[in-house]
This record gives sequence, structure tokens and C-alpha cells, in this order.
Amino acid sequence: MIAEAARLAVRDAGLEKDAIDGLLVGPQVGETPMHVPATVAEYLGLEPRMANMVDLGGASAAGMVWRAGAAIAAGMCEAVLCVFAAPREATMPRSPNRNPIREFDVPFGASGANISYAMPMQRHMSEYGSRPEDFAAIAAWARHNAQFNPDAIFYGEPVSLADVLASPIIASPIHKYEAVMPVAGGAALVVTSADRARSLPHAPVHVLGAGEKVTHRAISQAPSLTSGPLKPAMKQALRQAGVDVEQIDLLSFYDCYTVMVALTIEDAGLCPPGRFGHWLRENSLGFDGTRPLNTHGGQLGHGQADMAGGMSHIVEAVRQLRHEAGTRQIPDARLSLVTGNGATVSEAAALVLGAAQ
Repeated sequence: MIAEAARLAVRDAGLEKDAIDGLLVGPQVGETPMHVPATVAEYLGLEPRMANMVDLGGASAAGMVWRAGAAIAAGMCEAVLCVFAAPREATMPRSPNRNPIREFDVPFGASGANISYAMPMQRHMSEYGSRPEDFAAIAAWARHNAQFNPDAIFYGEPVSLADVLASPIIASPIHKYEAVMPVAGGAALVVTSADRARSLPHAPVHVLGAGEKVTHRAISQAPSLTSGPLKPAMKQALRQAGVDVEQIDLLSFYDCYTVMVALTIEDAGLCPPGRFGHWLRENSLGFDGTRPLNTHGGQLGHGQADMAGGMSHIVEAVRQLRHEAGTRQIPDARLSLVTGNGATVSEAAALVLGAAQ
């Protein structure tokens, strides 16, 4: 029903399907709530640059319309599909029968994040010859940086490269220390106008650029296992900000698994595809290093409090750009590239944040 309503609306608008680059949907899909937009996009064959679920009860439809307009005005997309559908309650399955993840992934053991993220890691090793120690170095750096953050769950618990490689394999080739530790916690931030920010007590941090992209939901449907939607999302954010990745002072990269950081380093253009291990050996990732990355410890060192884990990357960027990061302060930090990743390298968002001039 979602597909049929969407088809009729797009046809009525006089557009082709590929012109739709924004997607707003309701919660009545029967999938994991945080992956509803990706599930619908995958089913419709869309790869939107903006996708969200809107759930305001009876106000949802009107709420969708102004959100779509705001996204277009912000330059995030040009044509937004807003769609709802609901079957009779008695016939609604927990998950859609034709949902690819239920048909092509779960029956064959690809259920859950560990297995799903192991596949891109395995593919990267096969395609480029990357080594376990290349990925393990990312986890060791995360723990190193966490030692400068008393709020981190692993504060006081550093690990070496050897320690990471010695930790148990949880889904080959992922080691235990290469996966986030779920924790309790929270994070929050406030966004206001630039005019109002000038009258507030702290120096403001400005959103200079943003990018978003959704390509799939199920790992079996991924266009690539060695590059993801963060590549176009980061490109758009940097283009909006008018800066190059080489000008970025803090890389605040989403790090649910070490492989996610590896792919993001390459997709950001910091090194050629397959060369992140070499790039890591040439750089130091601490606050006083050549390429500060996740100076709060990232989620691998700080902990992942569900979706507040991803917000911790933004909070750290704001602290660094306000020069309020204490002993881990990056000297004269002016720009940060922040990324977010959902599902399995499938839902991507990127921000370029800048310190007040």
C-alpha cells in the first residue's frame, strides 16, 4: 500500500521515481522503529538524501509537509515523498513478508549487528588485503583517547594493539574490543538561530554544512560492502561549508565497529580506497596528534548509550570548537567533520561544524 500510494503521488506530480531525493514516512511499517525510513526506501528503490519518520499522531501529515519544505529550503533535497499507509490491525505482521532483511539475511544467519558488520570487514580484507591489525589500531586509539575523558566508560582502562587482537572473536573477523559496549547514558544539545546565539553565554558553534544519504536497509541489498552512503553525505556537507577535508581539525567519526571508521576514513577522501591502514600508520589520532579523531574516545572508548552514543560525537565537537575540552583540547580547533551511521553502513548523515569567528 505504501508503494502504490507513492507511485500514484509521484506520477501525479509529473516526476520520475529517480527525482525523489527526500522521504518522510510514518511508523506503520512493522520494522525496527529506528530503521523505518531505510526499510521503505529500500522497498521503493529510492536512495534519498534526506529521510525521516514522523510520528505526531493525527498531526503527522501536516508535520511532514513543513519538514519537507524546511529540508528543501536548507538545500538537503529537492523533491520529498511523504507517505502513510496502514493495513487492518488484525492482518498486520510484525515484519513485512517481503522485507528483504527477513527474506534474504535472517534465514541465513545474518541477524544482528555483529554478523552484519563482519561482512564489510571481511570483504575489505579480501578486496584490498587490509589486515586485522589495521582495524585493531582504531580500537586502540579509541581507548587511548578515552583516558583523557573521565566520562568515558573505559576511562582508566587503555588497551594495546596486542590486547585488541587477543580479545575474543565475536563474529569473524571482529574482535570483542572492536565492537561498541552498550551502556546507560544520555546526551543532549540545543540548536537556535545565529542571532539568538550571539546573546547567549557561550561562544556559538555554527552548522556550516550538512549531508544525508540512505541506500538500503539489509546488508544483502548494499550497493557496495567497501564504500557507503557517508561518501556522498560527507561530500555534500563539505561542499555546503566550502571547505576541504584537509582543513578539518577534528574528525568526529561514528564508530560502532572499527570497520565503520576504516570505511569513513576512505570515503572522506583522507586516503585512497583500501589504504586506511597505511594512513593510520602515518598519523596519530590523539588531541595533540596529526589527525585528531574521536578525542572523547569515540563510542569504542566512551560507550554507546543507544542513539545518545552517536550524539556524543556532536557534543565532543562542540566542546572542542568552544575550546572547552580540558586536557584533551585540540590547539586552535576551528572545524569539525561529524558523521552518523545507521543500520549497516546504510543510513548516513554528516555535519561540518565551525567555531564562531
